[in-house]
Amino acid sequence: MPSEWRHSVCALDCPDACSLLVQVDSDTGRATRLKGTPEHPITQGFLCAKVSKYLDREYNADRLLYPMKRTGPKGSGQFERISWEQAIETIASRLKAIVEEHGSEAILPYSYAGTMGLLNSSGMDRRFFHRLGASRLDRTICASAGAAALMASMNTRLGTEPEQFPQSKLILAWGANVLTTNVHLWPFIVQARRNGARFVVIDPIRTKTASLADEHIPIHPGTDLALALGMAHVIFRDQLEDSEYIKHIEDLEEFRKVAASMPPSLAAELTGVPATKIEALARELATTTPAVIRVNYGVQRSDRGGRAVQAIVSLAAITGQFQHVGGGVNLSTSAGFEFNRQALERLDLQPHPTRLINMTLLGSALTELNDPPVKAMINYNSNPAAIAPDQVQVLRGLAREDLFTVVLEQFMTDTALRADIVLPATTFLEHTDLYLAYGHYYVQLARPAVAAPGECKSNVEVFRLLAKAMGFQDACFDDSNDDMIRQTLDSGSAFLKGITLEKLDAEHFVRLNLGAAVGEFLPFREGKFPTPHGRFITGGAALAYEPPVESRFGQAASKTYPLELISWKNHDSMNSTFGNRPDVDQDTAKVILHPVDAAARNIADNTPIRLFNERGAVEAIAKLDEKHVQPGVVCAPSVRWPSKSRNGLGINALTSQRLTDLGQGATFYSCLIEVEAC
Repeated sequence: MPSEWRHSVCALDCPDACSLLVQVDSDTGRATRLKGTPEHPITQGFLCAKVSKYLDREYNADRLLYPMKRTGPKGSGQFERISWEQAIETIASRLKAIVEEHGSEAILPYSYAGTMGLLNSSGMDRRFFHRLGASRLDRTICASAGAAALMASMNTRLGTEPEQFPQSKLILAWGANVLTTNVHLWPFIVQARRNGARFVVIDPIRTKTASLADEHIPIHPGTDLALALGMAHVIFRDQLEDSEYIKHIEDLEEFRKVAASMPPSLAAELTGVPATKIEALARELATTTPAVIRVNYGVQRSDRGGRAVQAIVSLAAITGQFQHVGGGVNLSTSAGFEFNRQALERLDLQPHPTRLINMTLLGSALTELNDPPVKAMINYNSNPAAIAPDQVQVLRGLAREDLFTVVLEQFMTDTALRADIVLPATTFLEHTDLYLAYGHYYVQLARPAVAAPGECKSNVEVFRLLAKAMGFQDACFDDSNDDMIRQTLDSGSAFLKGITLEKLDAEHFVRLNLGAAVGEFLPFREGKFPTPHGRFITGGAALAYEPPVESRFGQAASKTYPLELISWKNHDSMNSTFGNRPDVDQDTAKVILHPVDAAARNIADNTPIRLFNERGAVEAIAKLDEKHVQPGVVCAPSVRWPSKSRNGLGINALTSQRLTDLGQGATFYSCLIEVEAC
């Protein structure tokens, strides 16, 4: 059977941004196999469990193929097929009427990282909504607190190259389940361990990664800031800080004071980590060179999550780890991709300044916001009915008959079920896009590897059609995909110098011009942080620890809801993206309890349970496991589609709209519940 291999890029929300090879049957044009590109320095020829099965999604019988219009009540799943002309005309006429009656800010775009491709995530869509004068969306649902922490300390989001990890002598995975959420870092960690490095995982849950570590340090949820301060206390007390590098820290004395208030004994009481362990870990970090901290976004999904990230990064600063190859912190590498966002997104098209609506507060936005109320929502690259917190309120808002909802999707998600118009969207294998990464420093380009089925269209095509239907005459709406890529690459950044569309077409992936050889990029070796004064900022007194509101020591702690819920990432799915797969649904239907907590509630293994608090209730199956969770903690793999549950609710019926201290992000991992047999 004749076939050819075509290049692509995985668009899922993952730091790895894998380079793919797609085997395509020359006779049928169908993809028959996926594999990682062996030559890519990060992908190295293998794929994660999620993407290795992606062709099942590509050719799934339930794939949405044609535009549809709702004919029954919202959520009923009653739709009829319509033409693209009908769909675009209906949407445009409704939007025009809403603008006329309520103003353009009554229209809300809602999207996140269903695709990480720039054109289809933040390209023609942004141009359209900016020109329309719609409300802007503050995209906070995932990474905003951690990003804000890096900006507060360093005024940039640069991290240690994966290629440097083999040089590390100590690797701390802090709230980072590498094997599930960043698997292509794992070979570099394995190489480091072969070279003699110690690998330590700090996580409330014994994840797959923790089970393979040299040491797992279980910590109470939301207490990472206390642990970081306790470690800083030991480092300062024992004079283990780097006496030369700390000269690059602006607020060092403030940090000393706040660390002095968190002795290991107090940190142990708060975190559940023995004081002796805190002492030993602090000394190991301070006396091991190089040491690197792979901190991930799980740390920041708590009330004080932003400051926790800032304190953890400060540990690398006071110990001077930024000076050494294989040292420092890896949270994000995204700042290296200095694209011309203005040219891509065209904020200048706005006819007037517009309000900013926090996507984490969607429930309130749809049910409480006025002046004007949200009268239309266009949803793409996201499934808020499953992933947004305070799900009961979100679903109440989506059920409004006076809310005109358009959903661009590949499958009939819970959000699509509540739409007035559903538009079939392409997958990343079917369209052109430009890709950054937040886990490495390679720019990538993908062209369509296979043809789109049915009448599926890319987000770029859809918003181009809507712009024309709305009567927008701006030339930017005629830009081709290649025009947009060229504009995006033309930023004047030294990092992007010489990286052109033609070069990407020829080579598929190109390393940023970091001014150093691979594995030698040390932007802060001599300090020189891009802050106003050129020095690192710890946060000082702002790092003082307070327990999360919903935690065992928080203000909301009570006998009514005594258990702390962690809705961790499921190993074989990506947020809600694969929620239609039976195996994923089976995995996400199970909730892990410690046998001690189960016995106190007469709950047996593999039996139905009900999780509840004042916001909602969720039905699930109990999985008793003393190895993976500690007493008092409940672990729910996320994110199950609500429609798959018997009572129509998923785990985010329990989570709140409370925001993080930095970045105004979601506090998914600060959630108190009770569990009972049902």
